[in-house]
Amino acid sequence: MSENIISPLPGIFYRKPGPGKDPYVNEGDTVEAGQTIGLIEIMKQFSEVRAETAGVLTRFEIEDFGMVNPGDVIAVTN
Repeated sequence: MSENIISPLPGIFYRKPGPGKDPYVNEGDTVEAGQTIGLIEIMKQFSEVRAETAGVLTRFEIEDFGMVNPGDVIAVTN
């Protein structure tokens, strides 16, 4: 069963912890409940986006550096 990972706040979504770093996760990776999959930046403050359930991250709905709003689907896990 698919689970959506939802944006809790508005901002810019980042898949990496910083420039030149590897992404937190890639499509097809197994994620654990509570695992960080990216960051949202709003006004120079960063908040982690975490998977709520364990599964396989099947796809990102938001591109790296993409704008998100509260309630937007960031990624989908199975």
